Amino acid sequence: MALSELVKYEGDNSTFIWKYPSEDFNCMTELVVHESQEAIFFANGQAADTFGPGRYKLESKNIPILTNLINIVTGVSVFHCEIYFINKTVQMSVKWGTDSKVRFVEPTLGVPVEIGASGEMNLAISDGRKLLIKLVGTMNGVSWGDNDNNFTKSLQNSFKPLISTTVKSNLSAAIKERNIDILEVDEHLNELSETLKSKILPGFEEYGLTIPQFFLSNIVLPEEDSNFKKLRELHTVSLQKRMVQAEAEIKTTQAESKASYMTAEARAEAAITAAKREAILEAQTTETEIAKREAERKVIQAQGEAGAAKVTGFAEAEVMREKGYNQKDVLQAEVQKAYAEGIGNMGPSISGGGGGSVVGDMIGLGVGMTAMGAIAPQVGEMMKGMNPNPNGDKQANANSGQTTCPKCGSTLPANAKFCLECGSKVQEIASDEVVCPHCGNKTKKGKFCSECGQLLVNKCPKCGTEVPSGAKFCLECGSKL
Repeated sequence: MALSELVKYEGDNSTFIWKYPSEDFNCMTELVVHESQEAIFFANGQAADTFGPGRYKLESKNIPILTNLINIVTGVSVFHCEIYFINKTVQMSVKWGTDSKVRFVEPTLGVPVEIGASGEMNLAISDGRKLLIKLVGTMNGVSWGDNDNNFTKSLQNSFKPLISTTVKSNLSAAIKERNIDILEVDEHLNELSETLKSKILPGFEEYGLTIPQFFLSNIVLPEEDSNFKKLRELHTVSLQKRMVQAEAEIKTTQAESKASYMTAEARAEAAITAAKREAILEAQTTETEIAKREAERKVIQAQGEAGAAKVTGFAEAEVMREKGYNQKDVLQAEVQKAYAEGIGNMGPSISGGGGGSVVGDMIGLGVGMTAMGAIAPQVGEMMKGMNPNPNGDKQANANSGQTTCPKCGSTLPANAKFCLECGSKVQEIASDEVVCPHCGNKTKKGKFCSECGQLLVNKCPKCGTEVPSGAKFCLECGSKL
């Protein structure tokens, strides 16, 4: 043994644990531990200490158990010691596979088929002391497969029964549990891999190993098996059936979509038509409301004008009352005026000669009395005996160069063709005829029209005095007719 020795491991990554060949060291020995490694020091068969990455001198201050075991004179240990290097890297693409076929019974038809499974996994040491104590023991080391390191055991051989048994026990159950079609199993390899990993991992963790990733990469189907061929034919028929059903569903969906579109379009058109009709009705209603408002406005305006006229009439009557006279006084004034005009016409002679005559004066007086009788019947009754012309108002107006409207009774010039008060046409009538103010026909003088039967002489609704047809005020009481 050399006085000074450097202990290290620089082998390949396929080795998980490697034992340094020498077993006895002195205090001048140095230990080098690389990254992704750790070293476990055994003294007298007991795991004394664990070293992480770094450079160490095997002396008592680094290994307390050596204090009483080193020969102070020679500096050489008098005990048996060993050093194991633990590879902490992840071993990628570690292959695995079942040692025999896995029996799978197709759940729908009950057809049994034999399938195989294989794949890869990534493997790493999670607890090197546990793996060393439980699996390696006194061996020179351990790797996944058989190699030239003279290892008496490999991890592949150690864990092959665990992997094969777990896959056989759980693969078929996982396929049935997920209702996976065996001919479509390749589409579900990821989820089957996760299921198998969860079943296998506890067996590896018991020995200080972990599985970062587990892959079920291939399921071997028995293509030459007659049962499997029948199963594939049935699967083809089922696939064709599903395709026909899918096409039918597509056509049904298209038809439903088209019907839905047409229904929506019809509803939209109906809504548009209803909206147009509603707009028309609203416009008509608006026009009706406008006409109604206009009619109401005219009614209100007419009522206002009537009220204003009434107020004006009341105001005029109030003014007249304050001045000390009323409508009757106005009528009497008109009678007096007519009487004065009759007296004034008494001067000229009836025969046309110069100078006045008593007869002419009496005729003029009669004309005045007649005019007064047209306005005040009671005065006319008093003057009947003095009236030389008993033919009535028409003859009197004819003698005085005036005529009377047959409808409203207004006094008009003798040559007037239309009434200046009511606009009625003035007809030429005989002295014993009158024009009915109701039907406009000529009729004999009397109380009733011979054409329509209407009363020619009106009566005041207040005092009952007869007044000429067409008069607006009673000559007796002054009431408006």
